[in-house]
Amino acid sequence: MQGTIVKGIGGFYYIKVNEGVVECKARGKFRHNELTPMVGDKVEITIKDGKGVIDKIYPRDNELIRPAVANVTQALVVFALKNPEINEDLLNKFLINCEYNNLKVIVCFNKLDLISEEERNEIVDMIKSAGYEIIFLKAKEGYGIQTVKEKLKDNVTVLCGPSGVGKSTILNTIAGRELMETGEISEKLRRGKHTTRHSELIDIGEGFIVDTPGFSSLDLDFLSKEKVQDCFPEFTDYIGCCKFTGCIHFKEPGCAVKEAVTNGMVNNKRYEFYIKTLEEIMSRRNKQW
Repeated sequence: MQGTIVKGIGGFYYIKVNEGVVECKARGKFRHNELTPMVGDKVEITIKDGKGVIDKIYPRDNELIRPAVANVTQALVVFALKNPEINEDLLNKFLINCEYNNLKVIVCFNKLDLISEEERNEIVDMIKSAGYEIIFLKAKEGYGIQTVKEKLKDNVTVLCGPSGVGKSTILNTIAGRELMETGEISEKLRRGKHTTRHSELIDIGEGFIVDTPGFSSLDLDFLSKEKVQDCFPEFTDYIGCCKFTGCIHFKEPGCAVKEAVTNGMVNNKRYEFYIKTLEEIMSRRNKQW
């Protein structure tokens, strides 16, 4: 019998199969092979005397570390336009993480009613220029939620973003019931209180969605200086057109990406963040030597 792991707690795994959800343990062979079942894994199970056992874990398309979830197909990157204020660097780091894991990205800007159109244009233009789809939300009022639901069909979607931006409200509204506790914004720090405690796939009928713990910083240690450019989709048309092979679009002459920035074809703020990320990676590598 085949199914998908939707939750794992205390050594027990809950497998969604056509007939419902089955509680299973994993065979010892996985531990000996240093393979731990993950939420999102496609598995094969047997049931005997009412007890389920995971016999096989199918190869993963991808594997996220935080949250620990496998076979994700797309990400809803959720940020509030205000309260808390947008941290553009953090938003760009989320986008880099998604690109690195080959996820389709949809950027959701929540709390649309808290900011004027003029105020939001700059950040929206930056995201649009990179080619990302944008959905505007007023999650508490349900505005934009139907559009989000339509994007979830036939996908395993990770819902990510910092605390306090409305992820739990979005998830609860999509599901039509209270799945995740919603937190308030800390008056002192203007940040959201963490409300999500573990990764769990929520079956929404035609797809799955996983909520993730909110966090306010992301480490990009996994990236090499050569691979950063691959996480900026707006560079794609220009990579390979530079004067020098192996150009990292920093200080090299005859760089097609830098020329695109100058001509307004690539957003300057995105390019500045690219350079900032590149310098941080090179500085970190130099310290290691």
